[in-house]
Amino acid sequence: MTGHEDSSLVIWDPRDGRLVMARTLQDSNVDKPGAGSGNYGATAGTFPLKEPLFRVAWCSKQNPDDTGIIIAGGGPTTSPTKGLTFLDLGPTPNYATSSWQILSEHFAGAKQQRVLPTPSKAEVIDFCLVPRTSPHYAGSHDPIAVLALLSSGEVVTLSFPSGHPISSTNKLHVSLSYVHPFVNRIALASIDRTRWLGMTENRNRGPPILIGGVEATHILKRYESRNIIQTAHADGTIRLWDAGHGDEIENKDMLQVDVRRVMGRLEDIEVTEMSMSGATGELAVGLRSGEMLVFRWDQNRHFGREILRTGGDSFAGMTNIKDRADPALKEGLLPFTMLEGQSSPVTALKMSDVGFVGVGFEGGSIAVVDLRGPAVIYSAGLSEMMKQNKRGSLRRSDSNKQGKPEWPTVIEFGVMTLEGNDYSSILLFVGTNLGRLATFKLLPESTGGYTVQFAGFCSLDDRIIAIAPMHADRGASAYASQSTVANLRNGFKVDGVLLVTTQSGARIFKPASVKGAQKTWDDFLCDSATVVRFEDQSYALVGLFGDGCARAYSIPGLKEIAHVKVNHKIDTKRFSEAIITSTGDIFGWTGPSEIAFLNVWGTGQELSRSLDKLFNVQALVPPRPTISNLQWISGTQHVSPADMDILIGGPERPPSKRMIEQMRSEEHQRRITGRPTPTTPPAAGGQDEGYWAYMQRQVQERTERLGIMGDSMDKLEENSSGWAND
Repeated sequence: MTGHEDSSLVIWDPRDGRLVMARTLQDSNVDKPGAGSGNYGATAGTFPLKEPLFRVAWCSKQNPDDTGIIIAGGGPTTSPTKGLTFLDLGPTPNYATSSWQILSEHFAGAKQQRVLPTPSKAEVIDFCLVPRTSPHYAGSHDPIAVLALLSSGEVVTLSFPSGHPISSTNKLHVSLSYVHPFVNRIALASIDRTRWLGMTENRNRGPPILIGGVEATHILKRYESRNIIQTAHADGTIRLWDAGHGDEIENKDMLQVDVRRVMGRLEDIEVTEMSMSGATGELAVGLRSGEMLVFRWDQNRHFGREILRTGGDSFAGMTNIKDRADPALKEGLLPFTMLEGQSSPVTALKMSDVGFVGVGFEGGSIAVVDLRGPAVIYSAGLSEMMKQNKRGSLRRSDSNKQGKPEWPTVIEFGVMTLEGNDYSSILLFVGTNLGRLATFKLLPESTGGYTVQFAGFCSLDDRIIAIAPMHADRGASAYASQSTVANLRNGFKVDGVLLVTTQSGARIFKPASVKGAQKTWDDFLCDSATVVRFEDQSYALVGLFGDGCARAYSIPGLKEIAHVKVNHKIDTKRFSEAIITSTGDIFGWTGPSEIAFLNVWGTGQELSRSLDKLFNVQALVPPRPTISNLQWISGTQHVSPADMDILIGGPERPPSKRMIEQMRSEEHQRRITGRPTPTTPPAAGGQDEGYWAYMQRQVQERTERLGIMGDSMDKLEENSSGWAND
């Protein structure tokens, strides 16, 4: 079969070079004048152009005689459906007993023609068949799936021959999931090792499509929390996996959350924010359409059953979405509750470790959700609230900010004592794009719930990109942890300060106060920053800056400790999307579909090559296919390894090292057993024959035997032909 520039497929008989059938996706016998359906364009007088043939594969099902052709391209450019075309030819007629007309009709009229659909905004430019059992036949024998490469650079996996989409979660390597489809946003959570080991999905999965390789053994850091990456993809899928610390990863499985299924729509699904609790494993997801969803680890009560979708029960501003779980998921991250009714995108989101969720919207409003209800316990607009209650400012005038749109950019929970109070409480800090920092207190009620009170705000100089609550005496973090909140009922107090980082500087101060240390960088802007600890000895502020450097500043003096260039490893334009962890790990984008993993406390040396092996030489490879008796009788010659040696190297090819070692081993065995060495005829020149001459003679004899067999097969074919004519 050959594909041509005019998008036609031609089937040939390889025995005599006769053309069997020439066709396109729509028409057959296109090599004959007047043939064709005469398809015209949607507008009168137009003719649709055809896509070129990007790739063609002739494959078979489990029965080798039941074949079909998978085609990428070749369709009209006006077709609204994009994808691969599969021509199901059905069982192939017997070649020995079928006429040319039967063979031509077989290829002209496909049993069934279907389109394996792909995203409509890109064409399939290449594909790879994934075989079910045999690695031979170029993967075309009974393929289980098709990996299709789109013109956008993305990859989709389709089942064969049905064409249903297959998720790459736990099917393909993590690196391939970044283009399956593209990742829109990433987030990271530090989760306790014991909890992460227990977070293993129980989901109905098909057979694996990619296996093999040998993974090297790494050191195991048992006492480190795991770096769990969350990736939001263009199709509304969120995948979670352990990025590790360059150590052994014990739980290698990925978790999957299908936002598109929960929302019940295919379009307008774009994840803008994600936040995961390291203590509870709960995941909050914010969408551009204004919804905020919460997923919680649980068992699916409707496993294996498709539940009729309903509007969901609403209580205290929250919608119950537990019945929207994937029926194929028995245990995992299941939909729990949803906050809707907001018309603007989510711009800031924080899932705390103590059961509260803070969410900010582009319209300038914020909401606080108590998951114990769940219920919305606070909702208000920032601008009006700050106008009514002005506490202080780090600048003399805020007149230049009046009238500009303002929305939250960072939300953080902490526990400390506010200025003027004699007790500590749970605090909510909200930073905005105009540099304002609002502080809220979460106080318990007699009914068992919590209430939110606005405590004041202060104004900084630029967009806030990071908020870090800290202990004033030792620099340790003062986030709202479960143990700290539990001790508040016993009168526990935290003398804390805030380290707030903006694009143009950093400030250390007590909430709602104007006093504290400050650092301003005039020559560059800061895109991302976090407080990092060094081996539990000290703390530093580490940030990524617009000049391509990563810098570390001391706490509380905010003096520069060191800086290093990282723009050769990470894309400077995407520094704002980079993630810096509390242990000094940096996850940054190097391109549209790849991230790099750096550590600020490294030695500065290049990493050694990975000891992982892609090809396992010790794995058992299925034997190569052989011909049947019918094929042998019809004239097909079986080629042995010795024949391949002659065809590739010729009759004068010297023996390989393996053959020489085998002959030496046989000679050694004969000497041990005392058997005489077999005599050989003298070589040319009257000298005894050596190893090289002996091997050349053996190859020559095999060549002669192969020629004799070929003559015998030709005579057998002539006799068979004469018998058929008689």
